[in-house]
Amino acid sequence: MALLTYLTTTHFDFGALNLLSGEVSRLGMKRPFIATDKGIRAAGILDRVQAALGDGASLAVFDDTPGNPTERAVLAALELYRSEGCDGVICLGGGSSMDLGKAVALLAESGGPLAQFDPLAGGRGKVGNVAPVIAVPTTAGTGSEVSVGFVIIMEDGRKLTFAHPHFIPKVAICDPELTLGLPPLLTAATGMDAITHCIEAFLAPTINPPADGVALDGLWRGWRAIRRAVANGDDREARYAMMMASTEGAFAFIKGLGAVHAMSHAAGRIEKLRLHHGTLNAVFLPAVLRFNAETCADKYVRLRQAMDLPPGADLAEAIESMNRELGLPSGLAAMGLSNDDIPELASYAERDLSALSNPRKASAEDYAAMIAEAM
Repeated sequence: MALLTYLTTTHFDFGALNLLSGEVSRLGMKRPFIATDKGIRAAGILDRVQAALGDGASLAVFDDTPGNPTERAVLAALELYRSEGCDGVICLGGGSSMDLGKAVALLAESGGPLAQFDPLAGGRGKVGNVAPVIAVPTTAGTGSEVSVGFVIIMEDGRKLTFAHPHFIPKVAICDPELTLGLPPLLTAATGMDAITHCIEAFLAPTINPPADGVALDGLWRGWRAIRRAVANGDDREARYAMMMASTEGAFAFIKGLGAVHAMSHAAGRIEKLRLHHGTLNAVFLPAVLRFNAETCADKYVRLRQAMDLPPGADLAEAIESMNRELGLPSGLAAMGLSNDDIPELASYAERDLSALSNPRKASAEDYAAMIAEAM
């Protein structure tokens, strides 16, 4: 039996930021907490959000979110949240700020430690109340503004995916205006993140035809718009399409993800390298498409249609060509990884939550081969 759930409210269009203050009031937030990063502050986006809130300049702001959010940063943000008497979270930024803000909202109401909520260790049943969250994305990639999950690097080095319906933000404010002018490489990396979400969600074996339709629509939009968005940061039509692809990708991955994300989580937890999640997804995706091909032949027909590729076209080669065209790294070696890293990455990937929903079961040896191919 299929379980079909789409549980949040999304305001989507240029100018949607103007609705933020009203949503804060509707949710009963008296003193919201803003989770963001220093890049958002430097770009002036935080100022725009504070202005949209009227009295936003007086609110508590945590802008030390790292590129791959850590448990340490979550606890520092939680301390500020509590000391300022906050009662809800506004996540402002890319996936990292949204993941950190969700973790703060969980711990603020359900208490710690964070590791107790690990779904692979039976943690879903321990989730209690979660402070209300409003998500305001400033990139078009992760889709965390509408997703059930968040990812945190724990103090022991594990990169854990936490998933529960309570983690879906109460409201998403998706304003493509906030993505205008993003640098080309960041646009490319986050855009390929969104495209990967659409593809992996569609391939996940969970039965959810509405989610499949959303995934294919997101892929259709993203694949056509990403070149334009990278080439011209002020192309409003392309920015709208990429943000919609990002949001739709997350709506779709209520089904689950797959081996791409299992390996990206394994590599993304290496703190000294600070590798970008979307870039990792783009680099791993071709190897996973080749691995899954024998299991997903019928679905690959529909992926080719959404990507406007000819019948029988090699999907992996199409992704590799797009990565080159967008200026993304040619492989993991160019990102600082080596063959010596493969055994540990493969072992970790096999045990990652996303591995459970890959359409073809992969062993540690299979992961090692895919990582070597992506090297």
